[in-house]
This record gives sequence, C-alpha cells and structure tokens, in this order.
Amino acid sequence: MRILVAHKDKTVIETTNLEAVRSSLNDQESLIWVDLDGDPVDESRRILTEIFKFHTLSVDDALVERHVPKIDDWGNYLYMSLVAVNPEQPLNDFNKSIELDIFLGLNYIVTYHQEELHSVDLVWNNILRNESHLQRGSMYIIYQIIDELANEYMKLIDFLDIRVEEIEDTVIDKPDKKLLEEIFIIKRSLLNLRRIIAPQRETLNKLSRGDFGIVSQKERMYFRDVYDHLVRVHEIIESLRDMIGGALDTYLSVVNNQLSNIMKTLTIITTLFMPLSFLTGFFGMNFFAAGNRLNQWTGASSFGVVMAVMICLPLGMFLWMRRRDWM
Repeated sequence: MRILVAHKDKTVIETTNLEAVRSSLNDQESLIWVDLDGDPVDESRRILTEIFKFHTLSVDDALVERHVPKIDDWGNYLYMSLVAVNPEQPLNDFNKSIELDIFLGLNYIVTYHQEELHSVDLVWNNILRNESHLQRGSMYIIYQIIDELANEYMKLIDFLDIRVEEIEDTVIDKPDKKLLEEIFIIKRSLLNLRRIIAPQRETLNKLSRGDFGIVSQKERMYFRDVYDHLVRVHEIIESLRDMIGGALDTYLSVVNNQLSNIMKTLTIITTLFMPLSFLTGFFGMNFFAAGNRLNQWTGASSFGVVMAVMICLPLGMFLWMRRRDWM
C-alpha cells in the first residue's frame, strides 16, 4: 500500500500511514490517492469499508469478483473496473490480463490491483516528479491512468501487427504446424483484446457524455480524448482480425495445394505402373517354363519385345502426361 496526499498549500506527502488519509478525507481541498498494490484481501476490505465507507457490494466487486470493464455510480463516488494487458506478449488467455479496480470521489482515488501495473506506476512517478499534476484533481489522474492503459493496448496491437506481417510473408513458403499454432494464438489474442476494448470504450463514453454528476464538463473532454483513442484501437483490431483470417485462409489453401500435388504424383505413379501390372498379370511372366504349344511365346525374341513394351509404355505415358501439363 502506498498513499499520496496533496494539501491545499500545494504540499504533497507520500506515505503508508492511514492516519494521513483519515485526517484529510473530509477536507475537500485536499486530494488523496491510495494505491492498494497486492495487499491482502482482508486488509484491503478493512480500508475500503471502515475508512472510505464504500458499499459492500462495490467492495466485493473489487476484491472478490472478476469483471470485464464496467462503471457503477454509487452517488458520491464511482466504481470502475478496468483491464490492463502486457504489451510484450500475446493475450491468448484472458486470465493473463490484469484487473484494475478504481474508486473515484471528488477528492480521493483508491486503486486496487493484485499485480504490478506499469500504467499506475508511471502516473505515480510522474506526480512525484511534477506535483502540480496532483493539484489538477482526481479526474485528471484517472484520465492519465486510462490513457496509459490505452497506450499499452496500442503497443500490444503493434506487436501483433508485426507478427501478422511476418506470417503473411512466410505462410506461402513454409506452412507448418508451428505457424498454424501462432495464427490461432493471434486470433485468440485479438478476440480477448476486443472483449476488453468494447466495454472499456463504453465506460469512457459514459464518462465523456455526462452520465455522472461528479464529472464536470471540463473533465469530460479528457475522457472524450481517451474514448476516441479506444475507437481507433477497436478499428485496428477489426482490421487485424481480417488480416489474420486471410492468413489462415492462405495457409489452408497452400496446404490443400500441397496435398493435391502429392495426390497427383501418387496417381501418376499408379497410372504409370498400371499397364505393367496388367502385362505381368496376363502373361504370368512364364518365359522359362511354358508348355510345348506356347514355345513361340517364351523365346528370346518374345522376352525382348515384352521388356521393350514394359520400358517404353511407362516412358510414353510419362511424356504424354507432361505434354498435357498434368505434372
């Protein structure tokens, strides 16, 4: 747990002492940010219910249940559930995403997450370097956090976009099982990212259109900016889904063509040896032990004729098939 408190005299205190929260919570000119970073559930519940007096249902939403992005209005505060991603690895499993729960009031912010979040750390450090950011209010800080989440979505999309281009370049020359597995990993990653972006975009839309009384007209413009960012992200995701779907179709087409070539080769081999099988089956190849009445068929000349036919017939069929462009 870590705490930032900005007083009306523009002093900013970083601490872990909850007494600083209690003494400043009723001061509307102060701003408090409490970041519960991997704290035990029981301790986090005590802070949320006893100090901030949040409703037990919203506390359970944050500490117990897992949600897609959403926002709830509890009168004097908002509860938001947002989702962060790791921009350096595919999101083929939705459980690899990280949930960020936010309680937002006029003069306080409470963030809760069980894993380290780069976006939260970045905004926290920016405030310590430039304390005037904290003086701009709780809504501006939330805007910065959500904007950093959107930047991480974009970095993940750039990563997936590069892999899709590489797949398109190699799918014709080297269509193997490893490539097929990566195609499906990217398809699942884009689907999971879409599951995140669509409801989070709607959450930002609610914040930007004035559905909540604690968000002023000036502050709505910040959320409108992030909303537009997420709209572009969603459009790029749809474009990448079309591209990876096309890569999958190309992969299946190339594999089918390879299979057709294999079947054609086997068919040609079978066809070439079919007349030989007929000849050997019909004559029985009894050149050296025939009856007296068939001696004329077992001489050296007959043997030479049959051997010539067996050599020339497959060769002639091979040249004929080449002439018709069957192989």
